[in-house]
Amino acid sequence: MSNENSNDNTPALASNFLRGIILADLAEAKYADRTDRDGQRLPEVITRFPPEPNGYLHIGHAKSICLNFGLARDYVGRCNMRFDDTNPEKEEQEYVDTILDSVKWLGFDWKDEGREHLYFASDYFDQLYAMAEYLIASGHAYVDSQSAAEMVTNRGNFGEAGKNSPYRERPAAESVDLFRRMKAGEFKDGEHILRAKIDMASPNMNMRDPAIYRIRHAHHHRTGDKWCIYPMYDYAHPIEDAIENVTHSICTLEFQDHRPFYDWVLEKLAEGNFFKQPLPHQYEFARLNVTYVVTSKRKLRQLVEEGIVDGWDDPRMPTIVGIRRRGYTPEAIQLFCDRTGTTKSDGWTDYGVLEGALREDLDPKAPRAIAVLRPLKLIIDNFPEGESIECSAPIHPHHPERGNRTFQISKELWIEADDFMEVPTKGYFRLFPGNKVRLRYGYVVECTGCDKDADGKVIAVHCNYFADSKSGTEGSANYKVKGNLHWVSVAHALEAEVRLYDRLFTDPNPDAGGKDFKLALNPNSKEVVTAYLESGMASAMPDEKFQFERHGYFVADRVDSKVGKPVFNRGVTLKDSWGK
Repeated sequence: MSNENSNDNTPALASNFLRGIILADLAEAKYADRTDRDGQRLPEVITRFPPEPNGYLHIGHAKSICLNFGLARDYVGRCNMRFDDTNPEKEEQEYVDTILDSVKWLGFDWKDEGREHLYFASDYFDQLYAMAEYLIASGHAYVDSQSAAEMVTNRGNFGEAGKNSPYRERPAAESVDLFRRMKAGEFKDGEHILRAKIDMASPNMNMRDPAIYRIRHAHHHRTGDKWCIYPMYDYAHPIEDAIENVTHSICTLEFQDHRPFYDWVLEKLAEGNFFKQPLPHQYEFARLNVTYVVTSKRKLRQLVEEGIVDGWDDPRMPTIVGIRRRGYTPEAIQLFCDRTGTTKSDGWTDYGVLEGALREDLDPKAPRAIAVLRPLKLIIDNFPEGESIECSAPIHPHHPERGNRTFQISKELWIEADDFMEVPTKGYFRLFPGNKVRLRYGYVVECTGCDKDADGKVIAVHCNYFADSKSGTEGSANYKVKGNLHWVSVAHALEAEVRLYDRLFTDPNPDAGGKDFKLALNPNSKEVVTAYLESGMASAMPDEKFQFERHGYFVADRVDSKVGKPVFNRGVTLKDSWGK
């Protein structure tokens, strides 16, 4: 088991209040000596990741995944993968599949000693129903026949106590009968509802006889039409935790006021011998809020359905499938989640922290390549016509053991358009008439002039090269120049589509305070260019990452790339231009 106080050479675990709680529980053996129904010894730390399969996971969910699975890993426990599929009208198998794929991509699984711990709330529908009948029979629940409007009115508010339902003292036998008839499909949606009997004067609104079951005549993606009543999340959640022997049920802060009901449900069912002590305990942490991002499922769906983005996996989206397609790595996401910390105080994390994590992860790993994104032709007038010479560059400048890549230089090259200025500004050291620069990994050249079209636009630059100045040769030391340009040979370059992605919003808090988030859309969040790359990039495989020297980190698109014809997405620039 990992320990923050160990004396070995393993890295210390990042401290947070949840680790402190777990260490205290381990010290007092709070969850020791437990066994499952098969008599197998249970880990002392069992967490769970319980998404509802009603959409695609986003960067906020990644924090919860890393936290729950990471804590279980660090303390030699397990994390259950569970779907809270209690709302059939919004849930689909498509979402189940993408969620499982996202969790695996982030580097986690739900196996423990060869056994998979993948669960669904729908696995427990029979048990949840039986427990609800017990609560009715024991006087802790009743069927309420008020209308939805009446229940809202009688619930009161934070300054006014609620009023008891006229059906609150309905005899248990009558409520059981009605509940069974609800299950049998005799009533319409909303005609009756099952409520816990707690305290309508409680200062905690969640304890004012909360709903337990509601009627929903809807097809369920796993149970079909077997059920027409479905448990409420706040009722099902603690029971699922207890059935799965969860020890530390970790939620975000919005569930803090729901914890009393969580405890109430488990305590009442423990009284009925459904569960044994010690029971699971819920803990809350502050959710991850990232600037320049919206994570509301409704708003993300709006972006997709209105065609503002190109689907759920658009690289500008904060969905896990989106950031994965943009070129983010699981390691970068884990690093980001670790750096954001785990506290009980709400706050905002700058999007630049996420970008910095990707740079830090890819810098030592990504092979280098040259790409010219805004091409301008450079003609070396004194270079032999029809010939080419091989140049080489390291695959990675800090890892010589990875070897070199080779490419050709010839008479005509592509350079970046902003690497030439006919009348240079102060401090400009690149190409202008009479100036010498080095073609990176190649020769020193001297600019002699340019060609223009009828509108006066520069369409080609001319220069002469110095044959004894090639990089890596003795003669190169004789030339001292300030400019160093990237280039590719026109005759040998790979033409490729490159998508330059940026932040989707220009406002750091695009939907704060009820603002219309669409008014903050960044018109420059996506630009598609035809670029020219060194020839070896033709073999780039989907999902393969590179640093395009000078431009940033790019990935071969996992959807649109084809063999020999990759499409590249920019994940992040080399430096943070938004922080200025």
